[in-house]
Amino acid sequence: MGISDDFLSSLYLVTRAPVLVAPAMNTNMWDHASVKANVARLKEHGVHFIDPGSGELACGWIGKGRLAEPDQIVAAAERLLRPKTTWHGRRVLVTAGPTFEDLDPVRFVGNRSSGRMGFALAAEAVKRGARVTLIAGPTSVEPPPVGEVVRVRSAVEMHRAVLEKADTADIVIMAAAVADYAPEERAGQKISKTDQAMTIVLKRTPDILGELGRRRLASGHGPLLVGFAAETEDVVGRASEKLRKKHVDLIVANDVSRADAGFDVDTNAVTIIGVAGPENVPLQSKNGVAAEVLNRIEGLLASVRSVRL
Repeated sequence: MGISDDFLSSLYLVTRAPVLVAPAMNTNMWDHASVKANVARLKEHGVHFIDPGSGELACGWIGKGRLAEPDQIVAAAERLLRPKTTWHGRRVLVTAGPTFEDLDPVRFVGNRSSGRMGFALAAEAVKRGARVTLIAGPTSVEPPPVGEVVRVRSAVEMHRAVLEKADTADIVIMAAAVADYAPEERAGQKISKTDQAMTIVLKRTPDILGELGRRRLASGHGPLLVGFAAETEDVVGRASEKLRKKHVDLIVANDVSRADAGFDVDTNAVTIIGVAGPENVPLQSKNGVAAEVLNRIEGLLASVRSVRL
């Protein structure tokens, strides 16, 4: 309304800096027509908002009105203040976590992936200004704030979700530990224990990264493709073969037999393999490794014509 009878409102009218508001109030106040109208008016004037969260409020009520979490506010402020970069507006698809392949309603075939590496990559891409879609398998770790989170359970579900999103992506980073095999049949009820040995027949799951590589090769265009290779022996050799067979731009290989790297820990040491050969990234936080991986991707963005602008 242009009323400036205190320091804050005077500063608001004077400043030409971006303005970010993180409101907190009683649920009924937030839902009041006057507040909604004023929020809409401020948005028309270019003010940015972080909507309040839900939970227990200072007044004792339970509902929407909690101040957004500090890390969300900081992330929003960083995005608002960050100058436009190579990543600004890029559409990045990241997969993270394991897949669980059900044997019966109780048991499944899975792996120890926590999703931390994929989540670190998604968070770093957001930090650099990208529009990120995160497709995550079952994880106990909360995903970072990104544009869209798609939850899946099985390799088939991840395959379907990735193919639905990949055509609109500039970059696809397949950091998820997708199961290579799944039980051929899922029992409708829990399989009872007997005195006999049990044989489980496994079938091959879809090769998501390989399919993306073949589609790009056949069409001559598509997203920049980055894969991950979790190995326990001949790490660089097997990852290099994966790079060639799947027709991708980069493979990030790591030795998951190490106790301080790979699955379900906060640190990682990887080898990034591209057409120029392998490059070692020493042991550090997964956030640090994510930054190194995105630095290599950034180097490819200017030269890979297949990237959608």
